[in-house]
Amino acid sequence: MPRITRFWRSARGYWSKRGPRCAWLVTLSLAAVVCASLGITWGINVWNRHFFDALEARNGALALHEGIKFPLLVALYLVLCVFAMWARMTLQRTWRAWINAELLRRWLAKGRFYKLELIPGDHANPEHRINDDLRVATEMPVDFVTGFLTSLLSAVTFVAVLWTVGGALTLDMGGSRVTIPGFLVIAAVLYAVVANGAMLGAAFRFIVLTAQKNQAEAEYRYALTRVRENAESIALLDGGDAERERLGGVFSTVVARWRDLMMQHMRAVIVSQGSAQLCGVVPILLCTPRYLDGTMTLGAVMQASSAFVIVQGALSWFMENYTRLGDWTASARRVAALMAALDAAEVGEQVAPAAAAPERAALRLRNVCVARDDGRAIVRTASTTVWPGERVLLTGESGSGKSSLLRALAGCWPWRSGEIARGDGLRLAVVPQRAYVAPGTLRAALAYPHPPAGGAAEEDALAAVGLPHFIGEIDTLASWDRVLSAGEKQRLAIARVLLQRPAIVVLDEATSALQVAAQADLMALIARELPGATIVSVGHRPELEAFHDRKITIARRPDGSIIVGDVAIRADDAGAKASA
Repeated sequence: MPRITRFWRSARGYWSKRGPRCAWLVTLSLAAVVCASLGITWGINVWNRHFFDALEARNGALALHEGIKFPLLVALYLVLCVFAMWARMTLQRTWRAWINAELLRRWLAKGRFYKLELIPGDHANPEHRINDDLRVATEMPVDFVTGFLTSLLSAVTFVAVLWTVGGALTLDMGGSRVTIPGFLVIAAVLYAVVANGAMLGAAFRFIVLTAQKNQAEAEYRYALTRVRENAESIALLDGGDAERERLGGVFSTVVARWRDLMMQHMRAVIVSQGSAQLCGVVPILLCTPRYLDGTMTLGAVMQASSAFVIVQGALSWFMENYTRLGDWTASARRVAALMAALDAAEVGEQVAPAAAAPERAALRLRNVCVARDDGRAIVRTASTTVWPGERVLLTGESGSGKSSLLRALAGCWPWRSGEIARGDGLRLAVVPQRAYVAPGTLRAALAYPHPPAGGAAEEDALAAVGLPHFIGEIDTLASWDRVLSAGEKQRLAIARVLLQRPAIVVLDEATSALQVAAQADLMALIARELPGATIVSVGHRPELEAFHDRKITIARRPDGSIIVGDVAIRADDAGAKASA
């Protein structure tokens, strides 16, 4: 499906039953004010004839009457312009808000924002597409349609004026008389064809170059964002010079794209400005013979000149908007690419529906295969059953697929096969190695992704995980993601689990930033506070075995094949280790 078509398939939902109630009201209001404004423009055109005829006749009373009428026409026109501005911007604002809400809903559902980061394709930098590209993709069509409707109605109305006022032009050619009916209409059409053709020839690569420039800008913004997000690591590695060189290379692409686009703009300016300067003179020159022979009055000449300019502007709508069409096409295609990627993600989610775990089981894996995006297997044929309250440790060398298997377990990994089933009604919570601290207060970060309940539960959770010194600042707005150390973030993540009390807890090296003693305290705290919870942990430290009933080891053979070992840790051994 062409990407522009894909964009419109979603965008037109604004005017459907799913859209806001004001959609059609604002749209029809905008169309009505366009028609009313055209009526005022026609009135001003007629005023030109009457006023200049009065001047030519030296009729002071009629000139004064027309002079008084003109400010009233202008005032009414200004009122309509203000109302048109309100209707146009309201339509743009509400349309963008509706599509933005739809995109966010689809992007953030079922972890798709994470899955799209793993899937190759033309959908990188979704934040830029949702913000900047969507703004352009919704603002410009309203301007285009409004301008095109105005141009179409103006062309029809003032072509009739040109035909009526201009009449026929009779020329003496070699002793014979040649009459050209509607000569001003023919001249306006020929003028528009030449001007539009010249614009198309001068800036034919504008759309392609605009798309390339927008992509380069998005990549540069993303590179800057990565530096900000990893500022601490870069600073500790003294990587400022390396990042400056890398960013300079990315920005050089932006400059090159701008240079190419500048050449297209320069050609377009020559055509557009040249046409604008000639447009006002050409109709007067064409009408001069009829004015000199007395078949046209000065007022008729001025009315025809004004109508010619309006018709020329209407017929040159494409020329005037060609560069903006390039901007819109590039942005709409980028938004459509994100929509298409979300379509593919939704189709993938429908392929493997969730299965029900066997009676009494918390989790069941049957012939689960986890692969990379190129199809190469990371984990092959993993099968196991985890019972309620059981604590399972998943170990293996780095890169063996432990974290990928857990992501598949949580439903975030798109390349998997086999059956992953969860007990009916059992809520699962994952604690990643890199703990996320939501912006806002510390209390909000503790309750995330739910709103904070208030009370003493959050303070008690902070104290339990070893962060009592932050209780006094729990309602303070701060950049907690930067204030807290890696170990403190992991403690905060454990406190969040204690508050939410899920039935299944998945710990992906969730205590790796802590010392062994602190790790033991937190694991014992989880066992004590969530005695009936099912625990699935990923870790490398041998000390973790003391807190688990079973160990699953993922290992690679020398021939590249993958094996999964599942052994029980004897209860007496585990108890001995825990007491030690």
